[in-house]
Amino acid sequence: MKTETEQSGPDAPNFVESALRLGGKSDQEARSTASIDRADDQVEDLFEPGHRTADSPIHRVVWDRGVPIDLFLPGEPGASPRCERVMDRSLEVVRRHKGGGTLLGPDGKIAGAVLDDLAAVGYWGLLIDPEYGGTGAPFAAFARFLTRMSTLEPMIAGLASVHGCIGAVDPLRAFGTPEQRRRLLPPLARGDRLSGFALTEPGAGSDLTALRTRAEPDGDDYVVDGEKLFITNAVPGRTIGLVCRIDDRPAVMIADLPDREDEHFQLVRYGIFALRQAHNNGLRFRAFRVPGENLLRPTRGDGLTIAYHGLNRGRVALCATAAGTMRKMLADLVPWARFRRTYGEPIAGRELVRRRIGRLAALIAGCDALVDWCARLLDEGYRGEMECIVAKIFGSEAQKDAAIELDMKTHGGRAFLRGHRFGENVHDYLAPCIYEGEGEMLGLAFFKSLIKEHGKAYFEPIGRAVREAGIRSPDPMNPAHAWAMRRALAPYAGWWAGQHLGRRRRTALPDLPANLAAHARFALDELHRSRLEISATMARHQLRLADRQCRMAELSRRVQGLVVILATSLWAGRQQDVLVRAAADVLCRELRRAHTGRRPSDDDYRAVTTLGEAIARGGYAPLDGIEADEIRMPYPQDGGTRPTGGPAPSASE
Repeated sequence: MKTETEQSGPDAPNFVESALRLGGKSDQEARSTASIDRADDQVEDLFEPGHRTADSPIHRVVWDRGVPIDLFLPGEPGASPRCERVMDRSLEVVRRHKGGGTLLGPDGKIAGAVLDDLAAVGYWGLLIDPEYGGTGAPFAAFARFLTRMSTLEPMIAGLASVHGCIGAVDPLRAFGTPEQRRRLLPPLARGDRLSGFALTEPGAGSDLTALRTRAEPDGDDYVVDGEKLFITNAVPGRTIGLVCRIDDRPAVMIADLPDREDEHFQLVRYGIFALRQAHNNGLRFRAFRVPGENLLRPTRGDGLTIAYHGLNRGRVALCATAAGTMRKMLADLVPWARFRRTYGEPIAGRELVRRRIGRLAALIAGCDALVDWCARLLDEGYRGEMECIVAKIFGSEAQKDAAIELDMKTHGGRAFLRGHRFGENVHDYLAPCIYEGEGEMLGLAFFKSLIKEHGKAYFEPIGRAVREAGIRSPDPMNPAHAWAMRRALAPYAGWWAGQHLGRRRRTALPDLPANLAAHARFALDELHRSRLEISATMARHQLRLADRQCRMAELSRRVQGLVVILATSLWAGRQQDVLVRAAADVLCRELRRAHTGRRPSDDDYRAVTTLGEAIARGGYAPLDGIEADEIRMPYPQDGGTRPTGGPAPSASE
């Protein structure tokens, strides 16, 4: 019943573990961090050479002398006619239920009839291959579709992501045997069994090595004992990817939850503000049996490998959903800005409100750009770890900023009325900052992935020499220390000299409007220049870099911002709509100011307010077809009529 990896026994301490101990970390933290580092290496081995992190666009643009710019271009997502039919019919199902007032059941959750109707048109099988009953949508097409769905109902878009990206579907597709796929994927494709991923525990969040749920072999089954927390889609009758420990190593099993609670399986119910329209519960297992044939057995790695693999699609899906959610915010904000008057004039004419409308359009453009780019990389077989982290962090922070700073403040007190979209959904707007990894913690993971190869090549040999010499606080200015490290320091000295003396090959840009080309060039130059600051930070803090979380987080944010500028400017260069290009320009200006610390110029203010004015006056193509909500508590003004809901202003108005 044991996997090949389990039979081999625990891994010997690696360099990371030894270095952390030298850096003053406890044995437990050193072992846990080293375990995560090994899992990351094992995930890397799942990808073809050329598609791993060291060959990823972000890694190359920072560390290589030249990088092909086409690695940062968005894809051209295409779906089969069958996929398009499934997507269109799924949207129609949701429109019909919303229009009929049947979207939610008596418990306030998405009604079972809605889930069944979506199953009937193939919604739950979009990411499952046709041979197992799905439609096999390219991820780029699926991600764009999630944006469309989230303009109607973000929770239904979120359920598709949970089911297909981080639930049982992706682990089976990536790690299941042919027999497991034939047996378990068809009911997931049909929607007979929706799925979730049971990873988080009361004491295990970002530290995945703290798992306490265990499974013991018993005949042909495993017997599971433990508890899971904050699991979406966790209700009787669903299917989960269950992360537990087998022989003290993380493992993943596909578990069908019983149709009702019993002495072996109970829900742990709690009140939660976010995800109120979906089932989110804890799971408690007591001698709960799972067939041994449902254990996933990766050829490399263990359960952590499986868990890490599935998160990237979910991170891009989160950004795609944010793009749709913010479209709905903008669609509602424009009619309100036209209706609300102060001192006899609509607030749509006020500069601050125009700035808010322009900024919201800019954030949407950034999300669209990152989704198209990252989804293309995943479809082409890249791991996409760093790129998807950027999309997740930007998308969740953009949605939070849009909700609080732009949407709520413009709607004023009405934002808190019962039935107003903001007040009803504020927790869902904020929660993505935590989903798929809390933002700053993910930023640290991004930074560690960025420096890992550089550290292995130049700093691990120095650390090994320090360890062998018994030096606890290395100081290159100390002659004894310098002598002990002399051979290990030589490669780094050669790299450093080459960076300062060698010439970088200038990356050619595609044909872009002048303002977008300037943004792209700025980002390219700054990303390449950042390698020196990153390397100097590594040299300065050496073995204690892991304790410098604030410094790592700051550097990570700066690099992420530059990546967003580059991806957005290149994406915008392919857009035909002049207002969409203007929105991308506004975002790039803002991110450049954040990077340099420069104050906004009059030209910067003119760019964002002119964009906001154009959207408020003449419509905006990304809002076409989106219905605006009715204004809450309307009142007669200056002889005006009481507004009603309807389509948001379109680009054709």
